[in-house]
Amino acid sequence: MTGKADHSLGKIAFEALTDYQSRSEAGQGPVLKQKQPDELARLMNLCELIENGGLEAENFLDFLSPYLAHSQHMHHSGYIGHQVAVPHEGAAIADMIHGVINNPMAVYEMGPTASVCERVVINWMLSKVGWFDGNWDDFGKTDGGGGVLTHGGSMANLTAVLAARAKAFPKSWEEGVPANAAVMAPAVSHYSVARAVSIAGFGQNAIVPSPVDKWGVLRPENLESLYRQARNSGRDVFMVTANACATATGLYDPIDEVADFCEAHGLWLHIDGAHGASALISEETRPLLKGLHRADSLVWDAHKMLRTSALCAAVLFRRQVDMAGAFHQKASYIFHDGEQIGFDIGPYALECTKAPLGTKLFLVLALEGEKGLGEFVAKQYADTHRFYELIKAQDDFECPYVPQSNILCFRYKGVTGNVAQSAVREAVLARGNFYITSAEVNGTRYLRLSVMNPLTDDATIMALLDEIRVCT
Repeated sequence: MTGKADHSLGKIAFEALTDYQSRSEAGQGPVLKQKQPDELARLMNLCELIENGGLEAENFLDFLSPYLAHSQHMHHSGYIGHQVAVPHEGAAIADMIHGVINNPMAVYEMGPTASVCERVVINWMLSKVGWFDGNWDDFGKTDGGGGVLTHGGSMANLTAVLAARAKAFPKSWEEGVPANAAVMAPAVSHYSVARAVSIAGFGQNAIVPSPVDKWGVLRPENLESLYRQARNSGRDVFMVTANACATATGLYDPIDEVADFCEAHGLWLHIDGAHGASALISEETRPLLKGLHRADSLVWDAHKMLRTSALCAAVLFRRQVDMAGAFHQKASYIFHDGEQIGFDIGPYALECTKAPLGTKLFLVLALEGEKGLGEFVAKQYADTHRFYELIKAQDDFECPYVPQSNILCFRYKGVTGNVAQSAVREAVLARGNFYITSAEVNGTRYLRLSVMNPLTDDATIMALLDEIRVCT
């Protein structure tokens, strides 16, 4: 083993990936061919290659071909499943660049160019919320908001909870949290919110479920009575969370009205906009986020609606000082006192070794432009509303509510009960032509679409409905 790079492997991989994407976009082959783990391991010859090595240009496709064939084909129009972006080529190129240069950039000197890309991208995102004005490459601006990119919305939500904890309980880093601390959050919130509350030391009992309607949308007119009840029972509510939009339904909470309540009581308002905050960049969809600028923190995933490969999520703060309060530890072997070139992101992020996430989003923006990305978001939302009309018009299907985003729930009337709806999904997946998910809303199981692929059209949806009829 000489350690010399075999550059032909890169060429083989590039050609295979180009063919993979082209065939997927043309609708050739299944969206997903699921096999048992042991069979996949044999197909890719994993154990023998680990033990003996020997992978080279001549046999590289023996591994790569089954790896790609049995992956989830995101570029296929029949992929209408989870909220994961169909990655833009800019994001893919950024992943390749990082794979070669490997600059972990929580410390400026370990990734100067990546650090600058992230800061400019963060400032752009802040400006969309209304938390940054001026030039995005103003690295010394301290009178506006702040933020960092993290490896996913779960880390971003945790960072926001830690910042809110530091603001409400300044000694919590050293002394722990009060036993009576409480967070008001809708029960339909993404599970990472509940996880963050427990990881931050409050425990699940600290969550006071906010009042919601039958579709899980927060009802701000009932917050006051719940808050008084919590206070009268000795709870110290310090934080309120809202969804923009909810994971299961794609419906938005009324942020402006929730902000009224939070401002009246001096409470931290956190918005989990992992999926739906991208509506900010289109004038057509931006009204869904009315009042967002009044929040204290926001999670916004680029690897959902901004066409960026996983993972790339932002946690943004209205005030930089609040971001600075989330973490307090020092590490002299990494962070140095005194003058130095640039800025370190590490003190404000959970991760120490951090991939250049901002470069991925930057290249997507650089190739598409803000206008292009905004048009993509508006199209996906509009397409989903049209699909809602198509499905609702079928006698044997029903849709429970009008979608606000690119997430749509529906039911097939040809079967009865929650278990039967789940069985419908499994039958569809087994045929391999479509990938859809399901969600339970208000005790009822629905089939669920996330319209992430711009190639998904009316014909795709009608074919899906026919497939559901056939496989039941």
